[in-house]
Amino acid sequence: MLDLTRQRICVTGGSGFLGRAVVATLHGRGVSDDRIFIPRRADYDLTNEDAVARLYAHARPDVVIHLAAEVGGIGANRERPGRFFYANLAMGMHLIEHARINRLTRFVHTGTVCAYPIDTPVPFREADLWNGYPEPTNAPYGVAKKALFVMLDAYRREYGLDSAVVVPVNLYGPHDNFDPRTSHVIPALIRKCLEAKARGDRSITCWGTGGASREFLYVDDAAEGLIRAAERLSEPEPVNLGTGREITIRALVELIARLCEFDGDIEWDTSKPDGQPRRCLDVTRAAERLDFRATVDFETGLKRTIDWYRAQMAQGAEKGGRPCPS
Repeated sequence: MLDLTRQRICVTGGSGFLGRAVVATLHGRGVSDDRIFIPRRADYDLTNEDAVARLYAHARPDVVIHLAAEVGGIGANRERPGRFFYANLAMGMHLIEHARINRLTRFVHTGTVCAYPIDTPVPFREADLWNGYPEPTNAPYGVAKKALFVMLDAYRREYGLDSAVVVPVNLYGPHDNFDPRTSHVIPALIRKCLEAKARGDRSITCWGTGGASREFLYVDDAAEGLIRAAERLSEPEPVNLGTGREITIRALVELIARLCEFDGDIEWDTSKPDGQPRRCLDVTRAAERLDFRATVDFETGLKRTIDWYRAQMAQGAEKGGRPCPS
């Protein structure tokens, strides 16, 4: 097992949603601040190879935990498929190549459930990742992330680069992105319900039919699984991170509306896409190889997330403006 307290660790995306939780988990392992480097986008554009070379020269990491991504919900993926493909592939490609050049101890790559084929049997098993094309809405993002699985496997076989690959299901929790233009389903619904309640609206409108299902993992659980992968895995065989339990979008909307105390009607815009019909992971490999199981109950996690966003709304109101999106 790799002792992370003895490593210099670069966490790309370390100030973001998942990154905050990962850094907190590293601190919980006893990793000191002076051993953690969080590159800022203003200083290091990771889509630029020269910037990545400067990052390695400056930070001199032993371990890179790659969390940085350009990502969004269905709407954002439909609007920016080219950018999502290019940015995510370029960031990972440059970081992995310079991991090889700098003889990194371990590279940890965060994949995405969007990499799975649209018709993957439920529950999704890691062996099914290559059995078809992803759901078209998210395919450019998912394929870019999945291409990096291949790169890490190739670099392991040719250059001996140690790496780990985790495939988290949809994440949620405090500090998530609540910007309605780019947010995922849970923060988008929380914001929609709380703002509708504040305005006194009698209904909200949601995309799709409500019949699709999703699985969700609380961000702190995801961070724990990811750090366990950094400690225990040296080969880039993907490992699912999730709960193994799914919920329909209709049931999710009803649950969030209840927790937000919004009692208006829920209307469905069926002209908008549902996305992938079902998402639910087989988490056997994570239990076997990482001794990982999610610990935060879904309703408990939702309540924590709603409470956090309510506090952001209150803070925004005190300042005379809207809450910070993330």
